[in-house]
Order: sequence, then C-alpha cells, then structure tokens
Amino acid sequence: MAEPVLSSPMLETTATVLGRARAGDPQARNQLCERFRPLLMRWAHGRLPPYAREGVMETEDLVHNSLVRALNALERFEPRHEGAFFAYLRAILLNQIRDRIRRVRRQPARDPLDGSIADQSPSPLERAIGSEQLDRYDRALSLLPERQRHGVMLRIELDYSYHQVASALELPSPNAARLMVTRALVRMARLMHDLR
Repeated sequence: MAEPVLSSPMLETTATVLGRARAGDPQARNQLCERFRPLLMRWAHGRLPPYAREGVMETEDLVHNSLVRALNALERFEPRHEGAFFAYLRAILLNQIRDRIRRVRRQPARDPLDGSIADQSPSPLERAIGSEQLDRYDRALSLLPERQRHGVMLRIELDYSYHQVASALELPSPNAARLMVTRALVRMARLMHDLR
C-alpha cells in the first residue's frame, strides 16, 4: 500500500509548518493560527472566571494574544515532539489567564451593588467547584511523566486518534498508545481525587 501524499496544508506536521514559519513564510504563520485557534478556544472555555471578563470577546482576545506571542517568539521555541507547540501555546494562554485574574483582583469594585437586581450568575460555590476541577486537572496533568502527559494532551485535548498518538510519540502500535493513555487517565483520576 502506497504512503499518502501530503498535498493538503492540514496534513503537514506541525514541525514542518513551524519550520516554514521560522523561515518567514506568512502563509505558514496563518496555517498555525488556523490549526491551533479552535483547539485553544476549546481548551480555554470556562477557564476565565466571569468576574475577570472585561468584554464579550475576552477568551477570544486571550487566545489571539497567545498566538501572536508564540509566533513572535518562534526562534526561541524548540519542538521536541508532536504536541509540544500546543503545550507551549497552552502555557502562554494559562499565564495570560492568571495575569488577568490577578489584575482584576487588585482593582477595586467599579459599581456599587444594587440590592434590587437579582444575580443570575452561578454562586461562588458553583464557580469554585468548576474552577477547582479545572485546576485539579491541570495539576494532575503536570504530575504525569512527560510521555504520558503528552499522550493525554494529544488524545484528549487535540482529539488525536490512537494511531496518530502512536505515530507522534513513536509507540509501536495504536494499541500501545491506547494502553498508555488509559493508564495515564487512571493515574490522573487518582491524582485529581487526592488533590481535593
């Protein structure tokens, strides 16, 4: 069976597109944005608390800024494996979210509260449970060995098939990738439970 020809820009590996972007190809930079913007939007969804939002497009703005920062620093980024660029983007975005939360917490309240207006947003407890769960996920993920962490990110966050995970992590088969990711998820579940 013949190997498929990589004729579509979406079939190029991220490392190939990064190489073209580093060489100054503006089309490659656009390709990276098109490839990772939806993944970052999905990952960032719900991570910025409502009190830290300044506008309707807040998450989208943070994602855009993350992509710009990453593309402006491509010469310092070294891709070591498939999924490394997404992990790099996630770290930039997570830092921006944390910075925004810190900045908002330092600011005084802007408007006095009107007791006649009912608050329809989730209670502080509901918000805390949601943000704590995301925080436990991120902390548990960071405690996994590097290969398992990347396997989980590729499978869960990038929606790679087990065949793609095996290829990206140089595992012998899709079944080996499935076993590794399953074991990593079981370990993460224990870690998340212990981090309560």
